[in-house]
Amino acid sequence: MRGEASESQMGGFLTALKLRGVDGNAHVIAALAKEALNNALTPNIDRSGCGVIADIVGTGGDGWNTFNISTTSSLVAAAAGLCMTKHGSRASSSNCGSADLLESLGLELDYISPADVPMLLNEYKFCFLFSSTFHPAMRYLAKTRRDLGFPTPFNILGPLMNPCVPDRAIIGVYNKSLGPVMAEALKILGRRNYAVVCGDENLDEISIAGDTHVWHLRETGEIDYYTINPEHNFGVPTHPLSEATGSSLEDNQKILKRLLGNTVLESDIAIRDFVLVNTGFLLYIAGKAKTMREGAEIAQRTIESGKVLKLLENFAQATQALKTEELSRKAR
Repeated sequence: MRGEASESQMGGFLTALKLRGVDGNAHVIAALAKEALNNALTPNIDRSGCGVIADIVGTGGDGWNTFNISTTSSLVAAAAGLCMTKHGSRASSSNCGSADLLESLGLELDYISPADVPMLLNEYKFCFLFSSTFHPAMRYLAKTRRDLGFPTPFNILGPLMNPCVPDRAIIGVYNKSLGPVMAEALKILGRRNYAVVCGDENLDEISIAGDTHVWHLRETGEIDYYTINPEHNFGVPTHPLSEATGSSLEDNQKILKRLLGNTVLESDIAIRDFVLVNTGFLLYIAGKAKTMREGAEIAQRTIESGKVLKLLENFAQATQALKTEELSRKAR
């Protein structure tokens, strides 16, 4: 994390972690996440003014290439009044990462610094925390991780490394066996009111196709396990996952514009419902909705009101202004 290890030392360390199977050891995962956070750039947020700070994020790696659900849900939740610090990066295991999608819509994510976060959250209830900006120490590991060519425990650390340390969060994992491990790691890190989720298809989001497994880390530190279902818990119909894929950046961009502009096509309905379920559960976990069904209803009303599209446009303009200021400062 300080750039003092050689590439061969880092490769040996990561390989040893993999061979020892520590991606199934909550204590090791928590220790790695804590060290990464200790080396992160941390925004100075006035939490009394923000209220509950939340995030919704997945580990990736599930192989389903679904639409950017967590990114869209974070925007919808922010427009509904929840303070969202969306931690993300460009695509590594999917066709289109959260940063890729937002940048294609005019957001200048590289120009959001830790000092800008409090202002953006206060103004928009939303801020994107670009992993490469807020975790500069991770650059030392980047080449070694690429060269190794296999997943290491660092592949699942992303959701634990939000430098704002949200009060509430939904964290998706790509395999059901990882659910209780991730929940225990969160408990060790002192997090509370978090939900780790995994769709029955080993999906790192709440599934629109059927049941989703939940490991709910309560305020008391107890971890409750239960399953949820779109129809039963949210009043939303199920759809095959094949109807909720995003095959490319261009497709995802078009779908998001239609969704937020209330011009959805028949082919977009599964994705819209997918967003409602995930946003609804986030609003429920964060205390903005009394039930999951109410959360989905709030999400639908928020999208139909046009507030989400307006938020996205205004936030894009704010980041463009930050870019202009930065380039002007460098030119002086």
